[in-house]
Amino acid sequence: MKKTETQKQRRRAVHAYALLFFVLALGSASAEKKMNILFLLTDDQAYRTLGITGNDQVKTPNIDRLGQHGLVFDRHYDTTAICMGSRANLMSGMYEYKNGCNFDHGAMGTKQWSTSYPALLKEAGYRVGNAGKFGFAVKDNRNVDQRGIEGTGVKETFDVYLTKGGQCNYTTAKNKDLGTYEKENPHLTQALAAASIDFMRDAVEEGRPFCLTVGFKAPHKPLEPDPQFDHIYKNTIWKKPGNYGREAGLHLAEQSRQDRQYKRYWDEAYSTDEKYQSTLRKYHQLIYGVDVAVGKIMRGVEELGIAENTVVIYSSDNGYLLGSHGLGGKALPYEEGARAPLIIYDPRSPKRGTMRRTTSLTGNVDIAATILDVAGVGIPDVYDGKSLLPIVADEHSKVRETLPIIQVFGQEGTRCLSVINGEYKYIYWFYEGEGMKATEELFHLTKDPLEMTNLASNPEAQPVLNKMRKEYDDQVRRWAEQTIDYNGYQEYGVLLDRQVDWEIKARLIPEKDAKYIPGTKTF
Repeated sequence: MKKTETQKQRRRAVHAYALLFFVLALGSASAEKKMNILFLLTDDQAYRTLGITGNDQVKTPNIDRLGQHGLVFDRHYDTTAICMGSRANLMSGMYEYKNGCNFDHGAMGTKQWSTSYPALLKEAGYRVGNAGKFGFAVKDNRNVDQRGIEGTGVKETFDVYLTKGGQCNYTTAKNKDLGTYEKENPHLTQALAAASIDFMRDAVEEGRPFCLTVGFKAPHKPLEPDPQFDHIYKNTIWKKPGNYGREAGLHLAEQSRQDRQYKRYWDEAYSTDEKYQSTLRKYHQLIYGVDVAVGKIMRGVEELGIAENTVVIYSSDNGYLLGSHGLGGKALPYEEGARAPLIIYDPRSPKRGTMRRTTSLTGNVDIAATILDVAGVGIPDVYDGKSLLPIVADEHSKVRETLPIIQVFGQEGTRCLSVINGEYKYIYWFYEGEGMKATEELFHLTKDPLEMTNLASNPEAQPVLNKMRKEYDDQVRRWAEQTIDYNGYQEYGVLLDRQVDWEIKARLIPEKDAKYIPGTKTF
């Protein structure tokens, strides 16, 4: 029987609709595969400040739960252990000498910002947000005007950009754009939780995948914890680590004692038992507030029905010395200052819900690459960071063998470069002014986690020392080859070189009156 023209048209229409449905279904499936990313970043949180990282005096059930269902990274380091430089590393995926941003140096250029994870995710159609501390400057030229902190193009990258680029204030009312949260959440930490939930809800209603970076100020100074939690550690008597105090730092390089980490912070916060107990009580109370906020945010994820397609990353921009070796603050490459917590929860992992840990070496530069990988966005060749998803899939795998820890901030005497391979750490202090001599330090981290024995002069450790020297020299060579040619980074290709005489280096030392970026004196 011959088909009429009408029947043919009807059949073509059916085929067309079927094809359209198939295309739409593919698009829908593709959209469903887009993962949301929630990056929770604290400020100045030492590695051993969570129950899940071995502290039996703290109460951090919500953060611990993330680790119990995800993966805890036990060898995670901030490659620049100071907030401005570290946050630039985190977002750019590049080492400091390539992104060009830190105190005493200057702002990140728009070229580096253009390949940051917020910028690339915005291009990929993500709803991108920053709530809380941003923490570094971005400018669009090399003639850096250091009066600005947010810089050209940063706000435009974010669909939602709450508070400001520099330090936030613990009083919600004193933070830009958070006034609507003041009544129910007078303390910033809880206000950020409420703002995060609103951001995620809006993204769900828009039907867009999101990437939200939550920059908690806690537990950064000034130590102003939420008074509703005053009872939590009221009667806690904090233990002191085995490397606590000035005597536990006498074996370290003299250069480590040349700046505020030794000269000021110890006296302010740790020099007496009364100061120590008060400091630790407030510090951990701030972290407890973060834990409560994390609990709220994760409940929000569940209630919004996005738990199955939301990857959660929890970390800190640097550690905190807390009196170890008679030091306070951060910046220095010792474990307490440079090592930080890292937890990744990926609901796609077949191992989720199983408590897992990894000793694979990772750095803060790896966060950006990981976020892009989660989103299915290509990782730029310029990145130093590596995606950590292979380790999330198999905690025994590795993405790197070594990692540099860069310290070119503050007093000249404390500037140095360190290389770590997970088992050993090598530090080279190049400064020889004021009667000091260039000094090497070598620590066996797995046997000496408190870094109480410098093996650099131990004859039995010479094979390891030579190996680590080579790794160090390789890092210096990469620095010299890849550094930007402004913001004072080129000089360090020479300053850090073990083979160059001090007489030559002394001519390259930065001006002693280098200023911090105005408006960011507390960091």
